[in-house]
Amino acid sequence: MNVGAQPIFILSEDTLRQTGKDAQKTNIIAGKMVGETVRTTLGPKGMDKMLVDSIGDIVITNDGVTILEEMEIEHPAAKMMVEVAKTQEEEVGDGTTTAVVIAAELLKKAENLLEQDIHPTIITKGFKLAREKALQILESIGTEVDVDDEELLKKIAITAMTGKSAERASEYLSGLAVEAVKMVRDKTENGWVIDKENIKLEKKQGGGIEDTELIKGVMIDKEVVHPGMPKKVKEAKIALLDVAL
Repeated sequence: MNVGAQPIFILSEDTLRQTGKDAQKTNIIAGKMVGETVRTTLGPKGMDKMLVDSIGDIVITNDGVTILEEMEIEHPAAKMMVEVAKTQEEEVGDGTTTAVVIAAELLKKAENLLEQDIHPTIITKGFKLAREKALQILESIGTEVDVDDEELLKKIAITAMTGKSAERASEYLSGLAVEAVKMVRDKTENGWVIDKENIKLEKKQGGGIEDTELIKGVMIDKEVVHPGMPKKVKEAKIALLDVAL
């Protein structure tokens, strides 16, 4: 080792390193702040938030995962809360705000227990026991859904749209959503399987939300090469080429 060599900084010189209770407290505060950020968007009286990014683009939403993604959070513990919302969105498709608010409340309770000198492993064990109990309760109060009960499925879809900008057309859009899911569902030995990748959402400027339509088939987004080209062709024959024309 060369004693006279200059030190190599892996982290920036102004990096702050914390350990022990100070680190616990800082991480908990960061997590709680994320929960407080989205808490006011929850429920029937939840408010929308206006987000302005660095280039001036404006997003107005009350969707938890959208808000957290737009915030560009840097704190490691706060980023974990964002991952909670993303996982909820990917696995369930709804309830992102609720998941983050519950996680923040758990952190608040953990903070109180830590102040009583209760070891983190004991708190973690208690949370795991509470999770098992919560799953048992949810299992007991859950209602089995018939995949052919369109009215019930539409109500579920409408619930997911509540608070979104599409709420005023939720009755119409819920029908399209249910029909789209039924188109791509497959029956297997383990039950119904739905591959969301088989559903594509394509947005075009102009028209109203009621102009939304469901197309059964393949959609390719291409511009019209010449204004004289036909806008619609029925019973068309399609050639697929893997070479340049």
